[in-house]
Amino acid sequence: MVRCSSLSGLRVELTHVDSDGNFSKFELLRRAAMRSSHRVARLTSGHSAAEVKAAAPGSSSQVEAPVHPGNGEFLMDLAIGTPSLAYSAILDTGSDLIWTQCKPCLECFSQPTAVFDPSNSSTYKKLPCSGDLCQALPTSRCATSACEYLYTYGDSSSTQGVLASETFGFGGGANATAVPGVAFGCGDTNQGSGFTQAGGIVGLGRGPLSLISQLGLGKFSYCLTSFNQSKKSPLLFGSLADLSAGEAATAVQTIPLLKNPQQPSFYYLPLKGITVGGTRLQIPSSAFALQDDGTGGVIIDSGTSITYLVAAGYRQVKRAFLNQVQLPVADGSDVGLDVCFSLPAESSSVEVPKLTFNFDGADLDLPAENYIIADSSTGLLCLTIMGSRGLSIIGNFQQQNLHVLYDLKEEALSFVSAQCDTL
Repeated sequence: MVRCSSLSGLRVELTHVDSDGNFSKFELLRRAAMRSSHRVARLTSGHSAAEVKAAAPGSSSQVEAPVHPGNGEFLMDLAIGTPSLAYSAILDTGSDLIWTQCKPCLECFSQPTAVFDPSNSSTYKKLPCSGDLCQALPTSRCATSACEYLYTYGDSSSTQGVLASETFGFGGGANATAVPGVAFGCGDTNQGSGFTQAGGIVGLGRGPLSLISQLGLGKFSYCLTSFNQSKKSPLLFGSLADLSAGEAATAVQTIPLLKNPQQPSFYYLPLKGITVGGTRLQIPSSAFALQDDGTGGVIIDSGTSITYLVAAGYRQVKRAFLNQVQLPVADGSDVGLDVCFSLPAESSSVEVPKLTFNFDGADLDLPAENYIIADSSTGLLCLTIMGSRGLSIIGNFQQQNLHVLYDLKEEALSFVSAQCDTL
């Protein structure tokens, strides 16, 4: 690894969790829809200030632990320790903590790579209870001068162990960039079936424990390749994250990022309305608004595939597509979607209404492949938008071939169309 003295930018490649599964288009969609339904349940559970009771680290007593969404759709390769141990982690823009499983395990799930053993690393260091990052944990306790944590996800999955610092390698291979002193959860008690495709999670939320906050680079971007491709997607930090390389500057649009004190990790967007087929839908202005009590609002999320809209918005979108798509309505329950149509028996082009998300300051005109999926083998054409309660979520299916920049310093989100597999 190349050891970094003054870091200005990083590039990491993301792999979709199903990229090596040799799945058909609709098998990919079915799997993604199932994971998305589980994740939206966690997100909306946490959004309603849900908490779970769990044993405090090193204690038999019960504590209230805030719920985080967990799991996700994309994996990033990284390395930990000196000498370094390679592993993969789930990328999650909806949480903050970076964590991996650690030996000796009291309870660990099966992961595809070796479990990290801190006793083999010369750069491993437990962090003190008095440190700012220990104080930033939602649930922690002090034991033998070390900061012990509990981090709980919405399906009763959890990780607990010791907050420590370590050298992490980003970028893969011999040219990986080594970043020392990254705080992470060294988990010896970890539960959850949704983690098994990786060895932990890398949180990219807005809190001080997240990777982007610890790197201090101020911004990151990603460009997600097409849903049914096995090609990797770039994740860019700092100076490499800008949208100026390869895209027309005039096509870049920027909207403000909103903050919710009740859910400080999430990236909220000012969605004002939705247009289908050139007609602005009659959706109440309050439908997507972030309320003073922290409820409502719209987030953008890397770990949810399907876009979810609260009932007041979703009913209008569903009605518009049912009225405007000139095809017989079909049952989409087998793929986990609500609005589906039967494709014509003879091969022909099918017209679908244009979909636009109207934000405060920008309109996101989506190409049809970012909200419609068609498969001749099943004879179905489906809308990749579903209904939800309490919280709306812009998923990653709608972000295909869109270069999206999160600027934490400017509190802004910018986006532009791009060919992500060439970026």
